[in-house]
Amino acid sequence: MKVLVTGANGFLGKNLCFHLEAINCEVLRFVRGEKLDFLEECVSRADAIIHLAGENRPENPSTFEVVNIDLTNKICEFVSKFTKNIPIIFTSSIQAELDNLYGLSKASAEKSLINLSKNLDIKLGIYRLPGVFGKWCKPNYNSVVATFCYNIANGLSIKINDPSLILKLVYVDDVIDSFLDFINNPPVSSNLYYKIDKEYSISLGELADQIRCFKNIKESLFIDEVGFGLTRALYSTYLSYLPESEFSYILPKYGDQRGKFVEILKTENSGQFSYFTLHPGLTRGYHYHHTKTEKFLVVYGKARFKFKNIVTHELYELITRDDKPEVVDTVPGWAHEIINIGDTELVVMLWANEIYDHENPDTYSINMN
Repeated sequence: MKVLVTGANGFLGKNLCFHLEAINCEVLRFVRGEKLDFLEECVSRADAIIHLAGENRPENPSTFEVVNIDLTNKICEFVSKFTKNIPIIFTSSIQAELDNLYGLSKASAEKSLINLSKNLDIKLGIYRLPGVFGKWCKPNYNSVVATFCYNIANGLSIKINDPSLILKLVYVDDVIDSFLDFINNPPVSSNLYYKIDKEYSISLGELADQIRCFKNIKESLFIDEVGFGLTRALYSTYLSYLPESEFSYILPKYGDQRGKFVEILKTENSGQFSYFTLHPGLTRGYHYHHTKTEKFLVVYGKARFKFKNIVTHELYELITRDDKPEVVDTVPGWAHEIINIGDTELVVMLWANEIYDHENPDTYSINMN
């Protein structure tokens, strides 16, 4: 499929083009400065059009008409010339309902495309998008998410006039998923206006607090639930603004004569991740827990795990090594110890279901014999 993308060098355009190329679409890029002859050629070849090009903060207000209205009219003219019955997506704005120059220009462009769709029976999708955020969005321009992420990631201050102000947001990847679904499976309904299914609401103050939490992960090692929803999208966006010098960070290291212990990451509700080393012939553990549980994975070396039932004194042993990945659980009511029976330093990954509590560690020493 050949897809014409106008505004291909913009924030949304760059993300979209990479997604299209990843699914083997040929992308016809129309960017600022290109001649209308090139636009006409692209329209003649296109199997779908995603019209993103627009101006929202020009130095000269007349640019609203040139970019938002005239360019759209030219697209309509070329589509009519070639009688192209192809799906068209247009990114409008929620301001199209407002009486300002930007909103009026978007409303005018919508009208031209609606007339075109009626005349040629074209599947048209108009998206009146709220604030779109994600990687490559220009900070300190017109996206508060991009501005907060960039400034906080780079140690700069942010300004909040009204922390209670509610923002309506959509994530760039969700927008693109909706676009791709539209052009690959044009809807049969006569509806012209479409929304992104995953639309988020967050206050300005909450947004700032969340992004500051991401910044603090390197110190606290605590991470939020970044695997789904708005937090997932914001975390990915925040990371995209990190300077190269912040791509890594040093973890605190604790050690004794047996080896070292390093905490990697902590969560509020799902425990923590760490690893430890153990010199040949030495032992860790010889304790039990009532409720706390752990999972061990030997990633380098060879270890003997020894278990003892604290009631019956029954013993159980197993050997695990790095060439056969095997998770070993600690079981409440069974004491455990780990012995390095190899010739090299033992390295073991560890997950515990709870954060270590110095006041109530739920850890009790016991004789393992």
